[in-house]
Amino acid sequence: MPFNQEFLQINQVGIHLFHFNEFDPFEYLDQLTTEEQERLFLFKHLNRRREFVATRILRHRLFGFEHIHYDENGAPYINKEGYISISHAPNVVGIAISKDFKVGLDLEIIREKSLLVKHKFLSIDETKKLALDSTIEMTKVWSGKEALYKLAGRKEIHFKTELLLEKKSETDWIGIIHNYGHSLKVEMCIFEHNGTIVSLNKMPCERI
Repeated sequence: MPFNQEFLQINQVGIHLFHFNEFDPFEYLDQLTTEEQERLFLFKHLNRRREFVATRILRHRLFGFEHIHYDENGAPYINKEGYISISHAPNVVGIAISKDFKVGLDLEIIREKSLLVKHKFLSIDETKKLALDSTIEMTKVWSGKEALYKLAGRKEIHFKTELLLEKKSETDWIGIIHNYGHSLKVEMCIFEHNGTIVSLNKMPCERI
C-alpha cells in the first residue's frame, strides 16, 4: 500500500497525517464525490492530483463522503464536524480537527529556502531574538506564521508586521495576529516530526 496514516494529539486538537508515495490517483475515484472527481481532471500536474486525492482518501477514512466546503477566505470545513484545517507538504497531507475552537494547521519540510526568504516574514524584533542561521528555526517561524494566517480570517495580511511569533521553548510559541481594530493572542505548538515541521494552535485565540 502506498499510504501510511498516523495520529497525533495536541491538547484538544487531533492531527491526522497521511503519508503517501507514488500512486495512480485515478485508481481511487471511488473515494471521491462526483464533484471531486470532476475537479481532479482540472489539475494538470501529477503531484497536485496525488495531493488532492490523498486529502480526499484521508477525509473518506475520517468522515466518509462528507463534502469539504470552503468559506469566503478559503478555510475548509465539514458540516457538523467541528473545526478542521488542512495542510500538505511533499508526500504528506494532514487534517487537524478540534470540536471546540478554530484551528490552523501547517506542514512544511525543512529546507534552505526558509533562510533565503526570511527577510520577507521576520519582524525587526524577531530578527533580534531568533536563530537566523538555523534552517529548522526559520522553517518553524515560516510554518508557524502560515498557521497564524489560517487563524487570521482574512486574505491580505503582512507576515512581517501582522503575524508575530515569540519563542518560549523548542515546541511552545506565542502567536500574535494584528487584525483590523483588534489583535489576537494564541498558544502555538511548533515541532519537528519525522523531517516535517508541524505547526498549529493548541488553544483558542484570545482577544488582547
